[in-house]
Amino acid sequence: MESLPDIGLKQLIRMVPEKDVIGMDNDFFIIHVRFNDNLMILRYPCRCNAYIIMFCNSGEIDVEINLNTYTVKSHTMLVSAPGNIIKVVNDPDRSSLNFTVLAVSSEFLSSLSFDLKKLFNDRLNVLADPCFHLTREALSLCNKYFSLFNSLLKTDSPDRKRAIGSLMTSFFYCLSSRLEEPEPGTVAPQYALPSSTVRANLIYRHFISLVAEYHTSERGVAFYASRMGLSPKYLSKLIKQVSGRSAPEWIDAYVILEAKNMLKYTDMSIKEIVYRLHFVDSAVFHKFFKSHTGMTPLAYRNS
Repeated sequence: MESLPDIGLKQLIRMVPEKDVIGMDNDFFIIHVRFNDNLMILRYPCRCNAYIIMFCNSGEIDVEINLNTYTVKSHTMLVSAPGNIIKVVNDPDRSSLNFTVLAVSSEFLSSLSFDLKKLFNDRLNVLADPCFHLTREALSLCNKYFSLFNSLLKTDSPDRKRAIGSLMTSFFYCLSSRLEEPEPGTVAPQYALPSSTVRANLIYRHFISLVAEYHTSERGVAFYASRMGLSPKYLSKLIKQVSGRSAPEWIDAYVILEAKNMLKYTDMSIKEIVYRLHFVDSAVFHKFFKSHTGMTPLAYRNS
């Protein structure tokens, strides 16, 4: 699959006033996020190529990750891995919004001796729910580590990068053992998974991971069913049972997200987007996009 447009750490940092950011090269940043009009660029779906770990100090914001919406409020943490498509759903209360964000490049994290996604998957399943409730102990721990990170970032030691990497490893191992399951009402996903078998949920997650990888070129359920060794009918039944949304609806939703991402964050022509998304021609793409969004691709780009 061809590389698709991402928002990198440099672009993300430019959205935040300079006084609210402290960082190291283009690998690691601590960002103190209060409301800023530039942040509302995220009201359009975009793919970020870094790890974003958001800690809510006060206020509340609805964040959509890969089509699922999570309400992030006080004492919660949200983890987004590279490749996720992110969108701010609501216009938050400007007076109370206050977050601390760790932004880490995938290159820097891969140089360390642990896998962040695997670490959190071992504790909870970050693919199923990337938003966690923080215990009082975990919140206190975060504040102590942030203080140490800030102190290290202000030094000019030649070993600063190595020291921050070691501290980050310690931070995530300590934090992962102090997370709680979300409290009722703390996290509000866009849909709630009904009671279903473990196998059905595993199939659903496998399907979503394949759609995330192949949706730009494959829009037929038969392709995904074949990759999973299932019949299209059986796969469709399980996906509907687990998620409440049919397999074709999931595939189309990912294609629409990708199209929106390209229209807003690249200067690709409509013709090039049609080619990248493997539509037969511009007319078919135009009809597909308008039927799902109520807007033409050009109107969406100019909105």
